[in-house]
Amino acid sequence: MTDIFGKSLEPIKEKKIFLLDMDGTIYIDELVIDGTYDFLHKIKLANKKVIYITNNSSKSVKAYLNKLLSLGIVAGKDDFYTSSMAMATYINALYFNKKVYCMGTKSLIEEFLTYGINVTIEPSVDVEVVVLGYDTELTYQKLVDVSLLLKNEKVVYLATNIDKTCPTDFGFVPDCGSMAKMLEYATGRIPKYIGKPDPMMIFESIKKSGFNKEDAVVVGDRLHTDILSGVNAGVDTICVLTGESTIEEVIASNIKPTFVTASIKDIAEIL
Repeated sequence: MTDIFGKSLEPIKEKKIFLLDMDGTIYIDELVIDGTYDFLHKIKLANKKVIYITNNSSKSVKAYLNKLLSLGIVAGKDDFYTSSMAMATYINALYFNKKVYCMGTKSLIEEFLTYGINVTIEPSVDVEVVVLGYDTELTYQKLVDVSLLLKNEKVVYLATNIDKTCPTDFGFVPDCGSMAKMLEYATGRIPKYIGKPDPMMIFESIKKSGFNKEDAVVVGDRLHTDILSGVNAGVDTICVLTGESTIEEVIASNIKPTFVTASIKDIAEIL
């Protein structure tokens, strides 16, 4: 069996850990993409490992567990590494106990609290770090608050992910990267992005799995985040065409996946 460009998919059989994006890869909104259940069943039978890696910071791990369960997918809390988790780890490493203003969902704030982060939703003068997430609960007042805080050049400015859009069942909606661009127009500030394509999420996921880079493959639908994170980490990648990326974009891009398949169904069939 080969991928879209005629490259043999046989090497995928040897992979032991699949670092799996979610939005656009295994589901879109409430629609489970064809082949997902078969893929996960075969992974379990072969004693292989899946870790869900997502840039979508609108949900906590607890919320993702419930989301997957509602779709008929059972997972454990150790089966995830999200941009929210990466951000919390980064903040605790560099800005431990600093007051953090979060423009994000209630779910993201709850996630930060589990990491002991001193998080607030009030734009107080003692805020030292501003974090921008994919805020599906965005209000104009939040944009005003962030614009006010970013006037202080000493305030550290971070964002969970660079994605411009998030896939839906009707197309796309603005994601964290688009919100950051809007604030850039207003403030002139550009955040440091923590999620994919930075390889941190890949390295940390592999580390906690007990496997090594050669055992791993990143599966996702976005060239500039999912696939580039794998490239930056030196890990094989599979681009599926069920989300953002099109075959034309893959051909034109200088970011080249190891394999390109129509969907996760093709990966399931080779396992």
